[in-house]
Amino acid sequence: MSLLELFLVLTLFMLILAIFVSFIRLIIGPTIWDRLLMVNLISAKVVMFVAVYAVYLGSTLMLDIAISYGIIGFLTITLLSKYIMTGGREK
Repeated sequence: MSLLELFLVLTLFMLILAIFVSFIRLIIGPTIWDRLLMVNLISAKVVMFVAVYAVYLGSTLMLDIAISYGIIGFLTITLLSKYIMTGGREK
């Protein structure tokens, strides 16, 4: 195992740990805005995980999946924020 592969595997494990800690904070979060922030953070960490995994495998297709997931995550957070700010009703 080369030094690069070892570094990528350690990075993947650290990202898994960070996602787990963020998920715990998502459950504990006292306000809806804290929970929304954690959803956004988990989404960003999943994009990083997929990108690092794509480098580990040498697959460019997985990088396309990471970009698509990032766009979907951004749109989801934007729409959820608008929904929460309007109180769940359309004006």
